[in-house]
Amino acid sequence: MKISTVLRHFREGLKNVVRNGWMTFASVSSIVISLFILGVFLLLAMNVNVLAGQIESQVQIRVYLQLDTPEAKIGELKNAIGNMPEVKKVTFVSKEQGLEDLRKSIGADGTDLLEGYDETNNPLPDSFTVDVFDPQNIAYAAKKIDALGNADAAKPFTSVKYGKGTVEKLFRITNAVRNIGLVIVAGLALTAMFLISNTIKTTILARRREIGIMKLVGATNNFIRWPFFIEGALIGFIGAAVTVAGLLLGYSQLVDASQFELGLMMIKLVTLKEAGLTVSAVIFGLGMLIGIWGSTLSVRKYLKV
Repeated sequence: MKISTVLRHFREGLKNVVRNGWMTFASVSSIVISLFILGVFLLLAMNVNVLAGQIESQVQIRVYLQLDTPEAKIGELKNAIGNMPEVKKVTFVSKEQGLEDLRKSIGADGTDLLEGYDETNNPLPDSFTVDVFDPQNIAYAAKKIDALGNADAAKPFTSVKYGKGTVEKLFRITNAVRNIGLVIVAGLALTAMFLISNTIKTTILARRREIGIMKLVGATNNFIRWPFFIEGALIGFIGAAVTVAGLLLGYSQLVDASQFELGLMMIKLVTLKEAGLTVSAVIFGLGMLIGIWGSTLSVRKYLKV
């Protein structure tokens, strides 16, 4: 295709967008509304996924040691656990540190419960806190650690705990939330595609006589089709641009307004920088794809003259 022909198609496509003002406005409005709803749920799904990941990352294995375990043995066990491929980090928690952490966790209201306990009569054992790379493998990692202790003649572990039962329920819930979010976003994307493409088809159908006349005077199918392709892409691009601008502006204000309150609850939203690229790529890609698709389906029907 000659450069002059390509430029002609772009000029005609742009003229069609401007000339058919109200129909273009209707198409762009349909795209903005549909993609905005989709974008909101996409941002929601991204944040739910991150929140689920944050919850899962807090799951840890706690390995409790025998009271008389020597320091050399503790170091040996720490290295053995740390060398497991599933283990991300092993932290030794002395019984003194454990008692201090317990005091902090129960707060002032529970001070009486620990009254009288100090370094000389500390009832808590030394322990390891184990973080794993994949929280979904925490049960398997705990089983390996337990087997390590049982294989040792001294039986250095009194127990290996990771919240068995509760953790599995937590993972089922977070996986269900992720899957539901994915289904909702996919369903909204399909709904948006059909709604927007039907609106664009209505725009093209209003000019079926124009297409028929061009066909009758000898214009080739490609010559007729390309300006409509470009028009559909421009409509999709404009609608997507308006949607992305509104979404990211609104999301930026939401992040700024809720940062302090959510920070107190240890909840972190996806940052604008992290969400912006993904949301923009999806919205622009889907908007232009739908615009071209809707134009293609509509024009093809009237090229059969």
